[in-house]
Amino acid sequence: MNFATPLQRGTLVRRYKRFLSDVTLADGERITAHVANSGAMLGLCDPGLEIWLSYCPKPSRKLSWSWELTRVETGLVGINTMHPNAIVAEAVAEGSIAPLTGYAELKREVPYGTNSRIDLLLTSPDRPKCYVEVKNVHLKRGEAACFPDAVTARGTKHLGELIEVSRAGERAVMLFLVQREDCRYFAPAEDIDPVYAQALRRAVAAGVEIYCYSCRLTLESIRLDLPVPLRLSDAA
Repeated sequence: MNFATPLQRGTLVRRYKRFLSDVTLADGERITAHVANSGAMLGLCDPGLEIWLSYCPKPSRKLSWSWELTRVETGLVGINTMHPNAIVAEAVAEGSIAPLTGYAELKREVPYGTNSRIDLLLTSPDRPKCYVEVKNVHLKRGEAACFPDAVTARGTKHLGELIEVSRAGERAVMLFLVQREDCRYFAPAEDIDPVYAQALRRAVAAGVEIYCYSCRLTLESIRLDLPVPLRLSDAA
């Protein structure tokens, strides 16, 4: 996924009301930017951090600026949760995700379950449908990429729906996309949302496939990179 326009550097003043941030641009101008992330963004929204923003002055938008990346000591981190589906769809189309190759058609945002939409639906005439739910990951603890960074009843609901897909004889896949390059493995954030962590292990037991990939980030693009090992047990 390439950014549509060159990103602009800024310094974070504050994040507030979840979806708003005040930022000082490199030329000293202070602007308000949209934050496409409903999570806690632990360690990624401290005042004074270097962040990078996109600019899109469309009349239909309330805010022309969008917060895209945060720079931490170990590199860039993607915080925009609107991007992972596109990044994964692009990687699937390119054949970069080995477990998801060999399908003739890819559709996005297809209705399924109880008032839900699956992020990606992969189909071929000669094989079961493959339902792929994509979750954005940006929380790092030690060497681990962790999800979620806030309680997610919606995420737990999605796991239940994937379990039903698996029981119906179709492929059900949960894919965690880590928008950073500095994590050695993935683990559920048990202390933040123990219900989700337990639901994830139930999903595995029910046949839901779990994968995790890191991203390669630059100021020009975000691309799917390498598989990340999983540690899903209570002891992880």
